[in-house]
Amino acid sequence: MFTTLISVAQLKALQTSGSPLVLFDCTFDLMNPPAGRAQYVEQHIAGARHADLDQHLATHDVSKRVNGGRHPLPQREVFAAWLQSVGVNQDTQVVVYDRNGMNYCGRLWWMLKWCGHNAVAVLDGGFQAWLAAGGAVASGEATHTMHATGNFALREPLQKLVDTATVSAHLGDGTQTLIDARGAPRYRGEVEPLDPVAGHIPGALNRPFNTNLKADGFFKSADELRAEFAALLGNAKAESVVHHCGSGVSAVPNVLAMEVAGLGRTALYAGSWSEWCNTPDLPCEKSGT
Repeated sequence: MFTTLISVAQLKALQTSGSPLVLFDCTFDLMNPPAGRAQYVEQHIAGARHADLDQHLATHDVSKRVNGGRHPLPQREVFAAWLQSVGVNQDTQVVVYDRNGMNYCGRLWWMLKWCGHNAVAVLDGGFQAWLAAGGAVASGEATHTMHATGNFALREPLQKLVDTATVSAHLGDGTQTLIDARGAPRYRGEVEPLDPVAGHIPGALNRPFNTNLKADGFFKSADELRAEFAALLGNAKAESVVHHCGSGVSAVPNVLAMEVAGLGRTALYAGSWSEWCNTPDLPCEKSGT
C-alpha cells in the first residue's frame, strides 16, 4: 500500500501487477479553471480519470459544504458518492497527480484520507516526471463511465479538519501552531490577488507550499524536510500544527511533507485565509503590524 508518495517506477510496477488501481489527473489552473480539463483531454497518463477542483473537490452549494472560503469542501457523504460513481472501491489503491507541483492533487489525497481511505499516494514529480520516464499516455475523455460503480464507503477520518471557530478560539493560547502555505508576499500582505483583505492570521508562520520541492520538481528527502520543519517550528510541537493557505488547497503539500518527514498527521484549516478574512470581527495582520 502506498500512502504518501509513489515514484514513477513504483506506479509502473503497480500498473502491471494487476492490483486494484485508480489514477486521477487533478491538473488545474486557478486563473483559468477550464484549462485543467483541457490539458487532461490533450494528454494524460493512460487510464487516468479527471478530478476537477471546482467540480469534484469543492462545492459552492451551501447545503452540501462543510466550510466557507473559495473552495469549500463537500460533505464526506457527497464526496463518497462521487468516488463510487468513478469506480473507487474499498480496496482500491488510488494515485493522484497534476502538472502543478503536486499542489491540486494533494487536495484529493487529503480528501480520501479524510474519508478514511488510507491507500492513496501522490505521484512524486507529477505528470512531468511520468513523461520524462517515457510513461504511457492517452488523450481524450476518460472512459470510466464504462466501469462498474465502486463500493467505496466512509470510514473514520484519517486526517483532522479544523474550522474557523476552533482556530479563533485557540488563537494565541499556545496550543496551536498555524502554518500558512501561501507565497511570502501574500503572507506579508504586500499583495492579494484573490481575497478582499491582504495579510495573514495573527501568529501564523509562513512556509510556501513549493518549499517542499527540489529544483527538479520532486519532493525533498524526509531528512531535509524534517530539518526544515524543525527550524520553522522551534519549540512548538509538530502535533500542534494547523495548516492553511488561501482556500485550503495549497496547504496540503505541507501536510503531506510533514507526514513524509515522519512528523505525523497534522490538522488542516480548510476554510483558510479566504474564510478567515471574510468572517466579521476576526483579527488580520500584516508583517510588522
